[in-house]
Amino acid sequence: MVSKPKYIAVAGNIGAGKTTLSTQLAKYFNWSVHYEDADDNPYLADFYNDMQRWAFNLQIYFLNSRYKQVLKILKGDKTVIQDRTIYEDAHIFAPNLHEMGLMSTRDFDNYQDLFATMSSQVSGPDLLIYLRASIPTLVSRIHERGRDYEGNMSLDYLKKLNQRYENWISGYQEGKLLIIDADNVDFINNPEDLGSVIDSVSSQLHGLF
Repeated sequence: MVSKPKYIAVAGNIGAGKTTLSTQLAKYFNWSVHYEDADDNPYLADFYNDMQRWAFNLQIYFLNSRYKQVLKILKGDKTVIQDRTIYEDAHIFAPNLHEMGLMSTRDFDNYQDLFATMSSQVSGPDLLIYLRASIPTLVSRIHERGRDYEGNMSLDYLKKLNQRYENWISGYQEGKLLIIDADNVDFINNPEDLGSVIDSVSSQLHGLF
């Protein structure tokens, strides 16, 4: 019996198209999806209104939520695609909040220590799909979906996140990596572009198993 991938993940900045692509790939490959817990997150709206007050609470919530997802995926017998990874929380969002002065060094050190403990208990995804998108693409998609709490997001915040994403991806060693140019591949509205992404994912998976 040929083994199959168990854990696929989609990474990318806010507005890159992670949820849409996760849904499309799950439908095509008959995978289950674990979405980012954004709509049910009790801290998100408060965070965007007062980042300094709620940054640590928000990041702990995301860390715990995604850790529980990974444990469930690795214990299960289905192939699951995850919308955003635990690594993004630790390598991009929390350090960015700390650098911006929105999370204290005491809280950040506590957070990093907790992440180190959690990540030592789980393995990385069989395949990480990174959606690389420029600021104009991100802004356009954020405006299209019209979430009220994202309306106050600054361009500087998105730029800082993008730079951290690039730094993280350049040194990524947790497993197989596929980079998709979300500026020039419209998998949301163009079936041909979606087909090319599916082909790329398929070839990566065949190389894995």
